[in-house]
Amino acid sequence: MNFNFTASVAAAALFASAFAVNATELRLSHQWSTSDVRHKVAQIVADEVAAANVDLDIKIFPSKSLLKPREQYKPLSRGLLDMTVLPLSYAGGQQPAYNLTLMPGLVKNHDHAARLNESPFMEAIEEIMAKDDVMVLVHGYLAGGFAGKNKCITKPEDMPGLQTRAAGKAFEQMLAGAGASIASMASSEIYNAMQSGVLDAANTSSSSFVSYRIYEQVSCYTPAGDYALWFMYQPLLINKSTFEGLNEAQQNALLAASKKAEAFYLEEAKKEDAASAEVFRQNGVEIAAMTQADFDAWRELAKTTSYKAFVADTPNGQQLLDMALAVE
Repeated sequence: MNFNFTASVAAAALFASAFAVNATELRLSHQWSTSDVRHKVAQIVADEVAAANVDLDIKIFPSKSLLKPREQYKPLSRGLLDMTVLPLSYAGGQQPAYNLTLMPGLVKNHDHAARLNESPFMEAIEEIMAKDDVMVLVHGYLAGGFAGKNKCITKPEDMPGLQTRAAGKAFEQMLAGAGASIASMASSEIYNAMQSGVLDAANTSSSSFVSYRIYEQVSCYTPAGDYALWFMYQPLLINKSTFEGLNEAQQNALLAASKKAEAFYLEEAKKEDAASAEVFRQNGVEIAAMTQADFDAWRELAKTTSYKAFVADTPNGQQLLDMALAVE
């Protein structure tokens, strides 16, 4: 037999086996380290399901070890991957409505996020997922804030003339509307960009601010608190047909585990924000706070920038936006 053909067959078999599903094992992929809260959420689900003794095991592949971060939704929707923890906006290219899950001013704080997760808005997002054969097991939002090299940033008037890194397209649109110049880069590049004078300010998640030691380069930090702009929906998802193919005991165990993980996720997300503020404070960085008036001013700006662009680009965009804004 031709060696190249044999090798190709072997390679194809190996690839197929990486995604193979049997009755007792589900494969869960995500991009984060095992110390990250999103991994811990997945681990709770896996551990609780194992303890339920329903002949169901969840094998977790962390740290991009199975799939690249932005290449998980499509395999999930096709049944090639069973489960993932994923920032849903990563799939905004496939479903523009998902861009609404990373939109400035849509979520005020973590308790508001929890109400949003139980709202008709989220039901509409889940209906879109269902058409892709995807369903949510664990809802969760993580928050972020602002940091300034030479000044505090709490309101739109603080932005003119600043070279700024924003987390997500919608935030770039809004901050540009406030008069900032936008420098697009990964959060891992913020430190060097600030050190070299390329950046004056940055917007990213609480965990990234700490893990990338941004406190060494800034004079002021505005963490997520009673009010925050940056909230990113990052649920634990499962292929819908895979879930429906489980027996009743397995489904019930998975749902019970997910409920426990969701409560943990909410509490840990709150802790991450407070912990990040403490790290910055201990490193001599001034801590600023956003007020209700500041939040309202950002949202007014978002209406004429980010929200306007979303509605223009998205089927039923205005209806979905109105549903999200209706949640108090």
